[in-house]
Amino acid sequence: MNILILGSGGREHSLAWAVMQNPKCDRLIVAPGNAGIAEIAECAALNIEDGGAVTVFAEENAIDFVIVGPEAPLAAGVSDRLRAAGFLVFGPSGAAARLEASKAFTKQICDAAGAPTAAYGHFSDAASAKAYVQAQGAPIVIKADGLAAGKGVIIAETVADAETAVDEMFSGAFGDAGTEVVIEEFMQGEEASFFVLCDGEDVLPIGTAQDHKRVGEGDTGPNTGGMGAYSPAPVMTDDVVQAALDQIVKPTMAEMARQGIPYQGVLFVGLMIENGVPRLVEYNVRFGDPECQVLMMRLGAQVLDLLQACAEGRLADTQVNWAADHALTVVLAAKGYPGAYEKGSVIGGLEHLPEDSSHMVFHAGTGRASGQYIAQGGRVLAVTARAQTLSDARDEAYAMVDDIDWPDGFCRRDIGWRALSGD
Repeated sequence: MNILILGSGGREHSLAWAVMQNPKCDRLIVAPGNAGIAEIAECAALNIEDGGAVTVFAEENAIDFVIVGPEAPLAAGVSDRLRAAGFLVFGPSGAAARLEASKAFTKQICDAAGAPTAAYGHFSDAASAKAYVQAQGAPIVIKADGLAAGKGVIIAETVADAETAVDEMFSGAFGDAGTEVVIEEFMQGEEASFFVLCDGEDVLPIGTAQDHKRVGEGDTGPNTGGMGAYSPAPVMTDDVVQAALDQIVKPTMAEMARQGIPYQGVLFVGLMIENGVPRLVEYNVRFGDPECQVLMMRLGAQVLDLLQACAEGRLADTQVNWAADHALTVVLAAKGYPGAYEKGSVIGGLEHLPEDSSHMVFHAGTGRASGQYIAQGGRVLAVTARAQTLSDARDEAYAMVDDIDWPDGFCRRDIGWRALSGD
């Protein structure tokens, strides 16, 4: 098969790494890719939010299967253009991608499906939003309704902080994503990520993970796109997984189909679990980053078979083969992230690190200059290891981190702390 993956981050590097291991993959192109992806696949300069341009590129390169990585091209309807041209595509339609692109839409679907989630209000002006905050009190969660690259969520500890967040969103801090806001109750419990493939009718769980959203150790500081992750998540017991499927995922998928918007792709189910009871935090319509890295590390070559079965509507006859192992990834970010940071610093030592089925450095924001790797983004590397125990995976990952020479980067040193607190 000739396969095209759309995207340029650590998620896409890990997808490419897994897909390349499957003998069905003859040629792999990643657009636009990054410096790490270029080591294992072809990269192509392409505007991946332009459905017409992507379709022409796929035709010119005799592509058999397109895997859409990030949410933006999905929300832009790129998968619709490709399907209309006859391509096999992994990723939901533009209409179904509203499960991530509009938090208000997700709330409406959950209401109709009876899926347990946080109480909320939806607002298009600051005055009404502030009145709701004052009535509800704090802590409270303020969310930009649209896509904000994982940063449009503010957990306000006080009413004053919440009002400031409302003003920032309506004044354009998150661009068009903040022209409307959803304000939610603050849910207590432990957060986890649950990943399910959906083909419009059937659902297939493919793994659990837990990421670390806050920039500082002990889960302190501002939210980021994710500073690390591990899989599986101990809080996602068999009972919690089944409850999430029966009470949240399946009713949502049934409601989407009932509304004429069948969902096909991966569904990232963000959950809050309290006393063994899951409630929905949010849906994402793509693999999480950095959760994807630990899932791909554990799943390996079968990923291509799973994604193809999903795209072809064959999930009812498909199963996942799990090993009893653990994976952990540590994100290295540019100093200053998630605020202002400088680009162009040199990253050394990567060429000496192991690259095998249990050790990989997945690149997110990297480039090449004068024969060296340079940092070109906020989150730059995802150093990932797999082992029989989570503590061993942690130790392996941090040993790799310590061999990287990047004075302008930083990482959290406590990835996995919730699961390893008794270690």
